[in-house]
Amino acid sequence: MTYPLKFRAAVLEKNNSPLIIREINFPGPLMPGQVLIKLYYSGICGKQIEEIDGKGGPDPYIPHLLGHEGTGIVIETGLGVSKVSIDDTVVMHWMKGSGIQSETPLYKRNGRRINAGWVTTFSEYAVVSENRITRIPADTNMKVAPLFGCAATTGIGVVLNEVNIKPHHSVVVYGCGGVGLFVVQAAKLMNPKQIIAVDINNEALVLAKNFGATAFINATEKDPVEEIKGLTEGKRAARVIIVTGNVQAIETAIETASIPGECFQVGVPVVGEKIAIDGHALMHKRNLRGSLGGGIFPDRDIPAYMYLNNIGKINAEKTITKVLPFEKINEGVDYVREQNPGRVILQF
Repeated sequence: MTYPLKFRAAVLEKNNSPLIIREINFPGPLMPGQVLIKLYYSGICGKQIEEIDGKGGPDPYIPHLLGHEGTGIVIETGLGVSKVSIDDTVVMHWMKGSGIQSETPLYKRNGRRINAGWVTTFSEYAVVSENRITRIPADTNMKVAPLFGCAATTGIGVVLNEVNIKPHHSVVVYGCGGVGLFVVQAAKLMNPKQIIAVDINNEALVLAKNFGATAFINATEKDPVEEIKGLTEGKRAARVIIVTGNVQAIETAIETASIPGECFQVGVPVVGEKIAIDGHALMHKRNLRGSLGGGIFPDRDIPAYMYLNNIGKINAEKTITKVLPFEKINEGVDYVREQNPGRVILQF
């Protein structure tokens, strides 16, 4: 590879503003543990909306790159990299896998540094840490594979790694966006008594029905707590998986859990926001647990979940509701911000 390498990237230059596509460069060479990847597809996650909108607090790294689920081809590897080779097809993910955690990459534009983390995917090329990539078969559908960098692994992982669903359980999935649809699909694999989908978007609820939900509640039209009491003979749900960061929704979702019962917080709340819970219910074992990325280990779980997809137990492709060229990234960001159903994929 000849450096400097010039390519286009969507740069966050100011909070609450559109991303700007700029030509930036990577001066090179690769540092130990770094891998140069040519991007083919990237997903857009709600976490990026949080960063763009400044909901994580003051951002000291602006200007910087974004994105944490993508697929591409390895172009070059740095010293010490052993888990991938040139021309390998890879998934890029934010959860740590095996391999070196490298230094973060140095990008520049007109002599100014453009910051980036160990993985970014909103660019034509990316320098990624070895422990943020997993090799996948060369014949994998690269449009679908980015979902296994975050949405699919988080949604499937929380069910298979953390939520102990039994056949007699009623399960509530509160929030049926890109991640929530994978939660519904994974919950169906556990064959529970019922899967109750809650959302504010009827299109999302239709998708949840298609993926195996057995009951559906639009939280803007009906009281989820009362509806779930009715569906469960007053017992409420033994397992509640919360895939939203909205504080009011989180509090309501917790109230839909039985006593005793288990709630798992998967969605990302705004930094510093507080939730109110019933302390008496907590003492009687209505438990609330946080789930980070579904508790996955990428080297183990990405191939396993892709296998479930390949044999038809999970359908990742049908969670994709919009595919856009990279140049329309801000249209995709707005689509996600407006809480439209499913997942957006960018094509380079």
